[in-house]
Amino acid sequence: MTNLAVDTTKAQRSWKDIDLRAVAPFVALALLLVLGSFANPNFLSIDNLLNVITRSAFIAIIAIGATFVISAGGLDLSVGAMVAFVASLMIMFINSGAIADPAMMLVAAMVLAVAIGATCGLANGLITTVGRIEPFIATLGTMGIFRGLTTWLSQGGAITLRDPNIMKLYRPAYFGSVLGAPVPIIVIFAMAAIGAFILYRTRYGRHVVAVGSNEDVARYSGISVNRVRTATYVIQGLCVAVAVLLYVPRLGSTSATTGILWELQAITAVVVGGTALRGGVGRVWGTICGAFILEIVGNIMLLSNFVSEYLIGAIQGAIIIIAMLVQRSLVRKT
Repeated sequence: MTNLAVDTTKAQRSWKDIDLRAVAPFVALALLLVLGSFANPNFLSIDNLLNVITRSAFIAIIAIGATFVISAGGLDLSVGAMVAFVASLMIMFINSGAIADPAMMLVAAMVLAVAIGATCGLANGLITTVGRIEPFIATLGTMGIFRGLTTWLSQGGAITLRDPNIMKLYRPAYFGSVLGAPVPIIVIFAMAAIGAFILYRTRYGRHVVAVGSNEDVARYSGISVNRVRTATYVIQGLCVAVAVLLYVPRLGSTSATTGILWELQAITAVVVGGTALRGGVGRVWGTICGAFILEIVGNIMLLSNFVSEYLIGAIQGAIIIIAMLVQRSLVRKT
């Protein structure tokens, strides 16, 4: 009886040690897949699932950066406007014809996009840390700046990639595949692997979590809080730039309306993925799962007649509220 009691106690402890917030997104994803199979027999087809994951690439990649920002106790509401701004400058540079060789021009434009994204992220970080402005207010302000500059650059219209040779050369970046796997899906998992390694396996990743958990304790421990937080915004900017590198070959055009509400979707993916919005906990793979969940919900709505497709935004807003309520209840239980 004693051994049985000990085994029972160990089993109970093992169940208690399981972090429900880490497991919940993957359980929800599995349930959605089952629900989708009932909603439409074509839902679980390889073509449809690959299409769904490919379409989630922009939000998934941006949300990886948001995971770092939120884990460190920050918030970035400017990512959607940043996408429009970076994409606009990238296309305008290509249209300038500054480099005659199409391949060299494309490489230079991609490097420029990454540099601009990192600079925008750095600006957000410095305004938040050095300027000591609340992240919500700071990034709300830069969102207006990026969106306004994009409107000015496009003169209220669209900025379109005009060189057909570069467009033909660039299209495989989104529409191409490697061993049957679409390029955007490969980029998603490559970025997630890099992000997970940095957050879980490096000193900087531990500092990010420490800063988000308790800023004062982290500072007393010798961690440069401002430097760590600023770097998370730079990472966010780099992720936005990578998303832009996939976005431009898909549409070849951008405008002031590009990326509207992407910040909501990115934050929703992070929260649904189990990352605490208050900071101190970051789950990169959960974030990817959260991005898939958002796209799958939209796909189910399109394939079924249960809910109008025009309510996708409302459903996504409801999802983030429900996810926050679930997080709060789990925190109280622990």
